[in-house]
Amino acid sequence: MNDENPYFSISKKDVKFINPKGFPEPVYSFKNNKLTPDGFLLGRELFYDEILSKDNTVSCGSCHQRFAAFSHIDHTLSHGIYGRIGNRNIPSMQNLIWNNSFMWDGGIVNLEIQPLGPISNHLEMDETIEGVIFKLSKSSKYKPLFEKAFGDTIINSERVLKALTQFVGLMISNKSKYDKYIAGKERFTPEEEHGLQLFRAKCASCHTEPLFTNNSFKNNGLIPDSTLNDIGREKITTNPSDKYLYKVPTLRNIEMTYPYMHDGRFRKLKDILNFYGSTENHTSSTDPLVTKIGLLDFTEKKDIILFLLTLTDKEFLFDRRFADPNVK
Repeated sequence: MNDENPYFSISKKDVKFINPKGFPEPVYSFKNNKLTPDGFLLGRELFYDEILSKDNTVSCGSCHQRFAAFSHIDHTLSHGIYGRIGNRNIPSMQNLIWNNSFMWDGGIVNLEIQPLGPISNHLEMDETIEGVIFKLSKSSKYKPLFEKAFGDTIINSERVLKALTQFVGLMISNKSKYDKYIAGKERFTPEEEHGLQLFRAKCASCHTEPLFTNNSFKNNGLIPDSTLNDIGREKITTNPSDKYLYKVPTLRNIEMTYPYMHDGRFRKLKDILNFYGSTENHTSSTDPLVTKIGLLDFTEKKDIILFLLTLTDKEFLFDRRFADPNVK
């Protein structure tokens, strides 16, 4: 570890949670998972350690890359051990403590157990939590880290998950140009202002400010990829009415989180606007909130994109707290 390097050091100030002005109360509370520098450091080490995967080749950070708002821009679909390819695009990780469900289908509803999804997924890490605990217990590196974080060297699943939650739970993005505009600290160009007005009129019902998601599940009208056989939320609920419903993703840092959609089919923001801004793409199963968008002309698309670019939060993207301390 390189925690001796001041760049990677973590202080009490670094892990103090203050709810951003204008944000709602978080869904997840740190009340039963007290934030500490040592707990955060343990979570960071686990996040970037391939030991969580069956063959010790894939870490959380392998797929959730910091410069991409902890999404993955290298591949359309997730990649796992032995070169296995998943069936969904990797979502970004930011403002997670305001989420009431996780994954594209909402199959996990508690932030603390979210890591169990990718850890146990056959196409991703293909490991068991018991296997992870066994390997961590055999590692001379982790006993002192757990002792610092929890007061003794006991390594169990609860502590692993709580430490990971401390790390990912503080991935908070709230310092974009948009946030500074809302706070009266920056001005928008006329085009950005127009884009915001259009966005609020046509997109904000689902991508609700300030989190830019309402945590709901929608059918946005995409023709299903026949090679993936992905039925969306119906896989979780077994309710036919949930077929092809996917969670509304946050649009924060969207400039950096391509490719887009649950199957990564679009690589550019203009592709998204071309899709939503054409009534030809709306089907009988498309959610009414999508169909109400209507036709968008060239200028409207351009200005909406210019507004979306104001959601890029460079302070978050380059926050030293979330850097991999093992990369030299």
